[in-house]
Amino acid sequence: MSNSQNVTAGKPKITGAIYRAPIGTSLPTSTTDTLAAAFKELGYVSDAGITNSNSPASTSIKAWGGDTVLDVQTEKPDTFKMQFIEATNIEVLKQTYGDDNVTGSLENGITIKANSKEQNTQSLVIDMILKNGATKRIVLPCCKVTAVGDITYADGSAIGYDTTLSCYPDATGQTHYEYILGAQGATGATGATGETSAVG
Repeated sequence: MSNSQNVTAGKPKITGAIYRAPIGTSLPTSTTDTLAAAFKELGYVSDAGITNSNSPASTSIKAWGGDTVLDVQTEKPDTFKMQFIEATNIEVLKQTYGDDNVTGSLENGITIKANSKEQNTQSLVIDMILKNGATKRIVLPCCKVTAVGDITYADGSAIGYDTTLSCYPDATGQTHYEYILGAQGATGATGATGETSAVG
């Protein structure tokens, strides 16, 4: 039977929603696991939210006469797209330009070098609140920034880094994990910062 209570939206936790860490960092396996200290927050993303593309691509095999007799899966890319809008967040800058290309601090001055060095792989965690206080956590065990959109500097709009992250299989062949827990199970969960938030 259809149940409207199963229809939900995803909103970020008020304490933070997206975190990155170096490959090899211990990863959470539930919505309630406390994140390892190596995970650094990436702050606000634009109100467009996060888009996950995870659709297989296939090639059709045709027989003489034109009938399709077989579809062979050729790939199944797993990507996440979002626009980071904390343009002075050192972790956002490192993710955009590469860890080795960003030095300093906002207090003492940040230096960014733009070059063709390939980005390092990383792990990413996305935390969100669903309807009625349920929680959802998406874990990308191995991903890399593979595209950054045009960066616009203009009056009346926030500087944003429109970022595409491509996911790669971990040791068990998974490109990402999703964990969901209802409000009753999430009560008292500590998450990354010891605080949860509820969405109506």
